[in-house]
Amino acid sequence: MIEEVIRNKLVSEMGDIVFLEHPEITRPQFVVMERIGGAEHNHLSSCMMAFQSYGYTLYYAAQLNEYLKYCVRRLVELPEIAAVKLNSDYNFTNEETKEYRYQAVFEINYYDRFL
Repeated sequence: MIEEVIRNKLVSEMGDIVFLEHPEITRPQFVVMERIGGAEHNHLSSCMMAFQSYGYTLYYAAQLNEYLKYCVRRLVELPEIAAVKLNSDYNFTNEETKEYRYQAVFEINYYDRFL
Protein backbone atom coordinates (compact mmCIF):
# COMPACT_ATOMS: atom_id res chain seq x y z
CA MET A 1 0.00 0.00 0.00
CA ILE A 2 1.58 3.26 -1.15
CA GLU A 3 0.29 5.20 1.86
CA GLU A 4 2.37 2.96 4.12
CA VAL A 5 5.50 3.45 1.99
CA ILE A 6 5.05 7.23 2.02
CA ARG A 7 4.29 7.45 5.74
CA ASN A 8 7.27 5.26 6.67
CA LYS A 9 9.64 7.48 4.68
CA LEU A 10 8.18 10.66 6.16
CA VAL A 11 8.41 9.29 9.72
CA SER A 12 12.07 8.45 9.10
CA GLU A 13 12.65 12.04 7.92
CA MET A 14 10.34 14.03 10.23
CA GLY A 15 9.86 11.86 13.30
CA ASP A 16 6.67 10.37 14.66
CA ILE A 17 4.44 13.34 13.81
CA VAL A 18 2.93 11.96 10.57
CA PHE A 19 -0.51 10.35 10.82
CA LEU A 20 -3.06 8.81 8.46
CA GLU A 21 -5.89 10.42 10.46
CA HIS A 22 -6.24 13.24 12.95
CA PRO A 23 -4.65 12.02 16.22
CA GLU A 24 -6.86 11.78 19.31
CA ILE A 25 -4.29 13.63 21.38
CA THR A 26 -3.21 16.72 19.52
CA ARG A 27 0.40 17.82 19.53
CA PRO A 28 1.89 21.26 19.00
CA GLN A 29 2.80 20.27 15.43
CA PHE A 30 1.79 17.27 13.33
CA VAL A 31 0.94 16.19 9.79
CA VAL A 32 -2.13 14.30 8.56
CA MET A 33 -1.81 12.65 5.17
CA GLU A 34 -4.71 11.44 3.04
CA ARG A 35 -5.01 9.85 -0.37
CA ILE A 36 -7.56 11.89 -2.31
CA GLY A 37 -7.39 10.18 -5.70
CA GLY A 38 -5.51 7.84 -7.94
CA ALA A 39 -5.13 6.48 -11.44
CA GLU A 40 -3.10 4.09 -13.58
CA HIS A 41 -1.57 4.63 -17.01
CA ASN A 42 0.72 2.18 -18.87
CA HIS A 43 1.20 0.10 -15.73
CA LEU A 44 2.38 3.14 -13.75
CA SER A 45 0.16 4.03 -10.81
CA SER A 46 -0.35 7.53 -9.51
CA CYS A 47 -2.05 9.00 -6.50
CA MET A 48 -2.99 12.45 -5.29
CA MET A 49 -1.98 12.92 -1.68
CA ALA A 50 -3.06 15.78 0.57
CA PHE A 51 -0.79 16.61 3.50
CA GLN A 52 -2.15 18.90 6.21
CA SER A 53 0.50 20.50 8.41
CA TYR A 54 -0.83 21.66 11.78
CA GLY A 55 0.89 24.16 14.05
CA TYR A 56 -0.03 26.09 17.19
CA THR A 57 0.50 29.32 15.25
CA LEU A 58 0.06 30.08 11.57
CA TYR A 59 3.80 30.67 11.29
CA TYR A 60 4.62 27.21 12.68
CA ALA A 61 2.05 25.56 10.42
CA ALA A 62 3.64 27.30 7.41
CA GLN A 63 7.13 26.35 8.57
CA LEU A 64 6.12 22.70 9.00
CA ASN A 65 4.52 22.78 5.55
CA GLU A 66 7.80 23.91 3.98
CA TYR A 67 9.73 21.13 5.72
CA LEU A 68 7.06 18.61 4.70
CA LYS A 69 7.36 19.65 1.04
CA TYR A 70 11.13 19.15 1.23
CA CYS A 71 10.63 15.66 2.69
CA VAL A 72 7.93 14.65 0.21
CA ARG A 73 10.15 15.66 -2.72
CA ARG A 74 12.77 13.25 -1.33
CA LEU A 75 10.37 10.33 -1.84
CA VAL A 76 11.95 9.91 -5.29
CA GLU A 77 14.90 8.35 -3.47
CA LEU A 78 12.75 5.25 -2.91
CA PRO A 79 12.76 2.52 -5.57
CA GLU A 80 8.94 2.40 -5.53
CA ILE A 81 8.54 6.08 -6.45
CA ALA A 82 8.89 7.23 -10.06
CA ALA A 83 8.02 10.93 -9.72
CA VAL A 84 6.73 13.53 -7.27
CA LYS A 85 5.02 16.74 -8.35
CA LEU A 86 3.63 19.50 -6.15
CA ASN A 87 0.11 20.32 -7.35
CA SER A 88 -0.65 23.13 -4.86
CA ASP A 89 -0.11 24.32 -1.32
CA TYR A 90 -2.00 26.93 0.64
CA ASN A 91 -3.22 28.18 4.00
CA PHE A 92 -6.00 25.80 5.02
CA THR A 93 -6.82 27.06 8.53
CA ASN A 94 -9.94 25.39 9.93
CA GLU A 95 -12.31 28.25 10.76
CA GLU A 96 -14.59 26.06 12.91
CA THR A 97 -11.95 24.62 15.21
CA LYS A 98 -9.48 27.54 14.87
CA GLU A 99 -6.67 25.08 14.10
CA TYR A 100 -3.85 26.56 12.04
CA ARG A 101 -2.90 24.35 9.15
CA TYR A 102 -1.47 24.40 5.65
CA GLN A 103 -2.29 21.88 2.95
CA ALA A 104 0.08 20.62 0.26
CA VAL A 105 -1.27 18.41 -2.53
CA PHE A 106 1.15 16.20 -4.47
CA GLU A 107 0.80 13.86 -7.42
CA ILE A 108 3.00 10.84 -6.80
CA ASN A 109 3.77 8.28 -9.53
CA TYR A 110 4.80 4.88 -8.25
CA TYR A 111 5.40 1.30 -9.26
CA ASP A 112 2.63 -0.88 -7.86
CA ARG A 113 4.07 -4.23 -6.85
CA PHE A 114 0.68 -5.93 -7.43
CA LEU A 115 0.39 -5.05 -11.15
